[in-house]
Amino acid sequence: MRNNDYLSIDVDEISMKPILEPSRKATTILLSILMLTSTAAIVGTAFHPANASSPSTPTFTNYELAGNPFRHSFSVGVTCPNGAGTCQNTEGEPAIRADPTGNFYGSSENVFCVIGGLCGGTFAWKSTDNGNHFTTLPLPDSVSSGSVGFSPAGGDTDIAVAPVLNTNGHYNIYVASLATTPPLANVYVSTSHDGGASFILNPTGATIPVDDREWIAADGANKVCVSYHAYATTNNLFVTCSYDGGTTFAQVANAFDANHPWHAAYQNEIGNLALDPSNHLIYQSFSSIANAGEVSCLGCSTHAVWIAVSIDGGLSFTDYPVYINPNTAVGYGHQFVNVSVDQAGNVYLVYNDDHNMFYSFSTTFGQTWSGPYQINKTPSNTAIFPWSSALGNGALDVVWYGTSYYDGVNTPDNYPMTAGWQVYFAQNLAATTPGSKFTQNTASGVVHYGGVCEAGVTCTGNRDLLDDFGIAASPTTGLATIIYTNDQYLNTALEPATTRTSGSGVCTQALTNNVDCSHTDIAVQTGGSTLLIAKHHVKASVDFEQVNQAPSLTIQVSNTGDQAITSLSTQLSGQPLTLSWNPSLPTQPGQTTTTTTTSIPLVLVLTVGSIYQATITATLSDGSTDSQTLNAIYTLGAGIGL
Repeated sequence: MRNNDYLSIDVDEISMKPILEPSRKATTILLSILMLTSTAAIVGTAFHPANASSPSTPTFTNYELAGNPFRHSFSVGVTCPNGAGTCQNTEGEPAIRADPTGNFYGSSENVFCVIGGLCGGTFAWKSTDNGNHFTTLPLPDSVSSGSVGFSPAGGDTDIAVAPVLNTNGHYNIYVASLATTPPLANVYVSTSHDGGASFILNPTGATIPVDDREWIAADGANKVCVSYHAYATTNNLFVTCSYDGGTTFAQVANAFDANHPWHAAYQNEIGNLALDPSNHLIYQSFSSIANAGEVSCLGCSTHAVWIAVSIDGGLSFTDYPVYINPNTAVGYGHQFVNVSVDQAGNVYLVYNDDHNMFYSFSTTFGQTWSGPYQINKTPSNTAIFPWSSALGNGALDVVWYGTSYYDGVNTPDNYPMTAGWQVYFAQNLAATTPGSKFTQNTASGVVHYGGVCEAGVTCTGNRDLLDDFGIAASPTTGLATIIYTNDQYLNTALEPATTRTSGSGVCTQALTNNVDCSHTDIAVQTGGSTLLIAKHHVKASVDFEQVNQAPSLTIQVSNTGDQAITSLSTQLSGQPLTLSWNPSLPTQPGQTTTTTTTSIPLVLVLTVGSIYQATITATLSDGSTDSQTLNAIYTLGAGIGL
């Protein structure tokens, strides 16, 4: 396998030169309706970047996936990398997730559906060996099984994996994509109940017509939610949820609450959707204006980053500001603001101003935020298209496309051919500590040269990288797997040049840096620090809900050490709890025990939406103790269908 040389960089303070973007109002409603992905541009002010102890340098191996709709036997069932030359594809704008056992699932759209006019649908892949190999699954959205299958959907793909096993003993896999025939008519959701062996297609994942840039996230065994822009309703942002594994989507809520109706009327840019499987909170990220007074501001951009939070399972949302830049010309509406949640319930928002990459974090379930803190540094003088993955308690990976080019004048759309873009990877193992340090490394060679258009289907420049890509970290190893787009002609054993028919080449050296060479690649982490640096013998999660007007507290404790846990004591906001554990103690290394109680100390005054501290202390077989304190938010018991 091909290994690249990787550069490790500590992040220090750097300066930024603001540049202005075209007015947000200049984009007409008609163009907004036509766009398959949202647009905005431009830049910002100086922030204090992170600085603390650094993880060790990661290493990556890169290879191409199979999924060529123009060649028979080049798709379903093909495992990559291989030596047969069948690992070639025509996909771009990919997404990736991991299930609780460490299997990875990826999806990507056929770029010829978006750019070339031929719809080949969405492709999907599965890895059962920590990302070292991926096998092409049956196409989720296709309605024919031939080499060039027709699909009624395929744009803006996203993927989700359930955190709990279904009755078949598998984790449900959900692949969402926009309708392409007719365009934007609905959101298609394809569900696999058998580990990716087959998919069932639901063409009505959205209840509001004229949809754009959907996202998908899962909870429990069978709950899945989809968020999307609804242009027919002046660009409201809806979240619709299914409790039957994607068969029906009956629950719908607007992510813009009653106090912030001005987010609509084409004032916002959508970000992704995340569900916390521990407490069932739903987070919808977006950027927008800062207040109602800016609705009529022709020069104002999406200079405010927001998070919509649901504590009742998606029945309603409350909008909280993450960061508001005082410079109203700065825009964070770039593809795309990104939210992720770690295993302790900490929330992270990553966003960029078309120049630098920043993050903010919340230890209060999105109600209050710290930041922004800058992530990127030279040689990534420009950083766009963020995605993040979080594990543990404060462990965060971030990826983006970066280049050393930045002139303070041009947006990435107009960068010269001297600008070489690579996949960048940054890691922070103490991301909830203000000023903590990221390491920065490249995870690929050059994937594109020149301009990168961020205006969706209205692009007039190069759109080979489309609008986003992704990263997932394995919950069993902590190692990252990155899925990304590459438009370079390599024609190596690990990245063969794509052909459409036998003996007829399409991707050639002359067409490198062109859509004819666009394909989806994998960068799998093979060494360096991971997001699972165990500091405790105990990994705990807390779910605190009001169910039928009564409190219900569930605590799950996993033994991540090398000694048995002989006893557990728990306090809620300083008040001791008497609990029964199932299975009963002792809990051996690698085992998990759970408790649920409705007996909450009467001295605690419970208010829905309030935050309480839960302290879990484990006594180990050698007599030592290990304690963890977590925040627990008291939610309404909509959860996963309570």
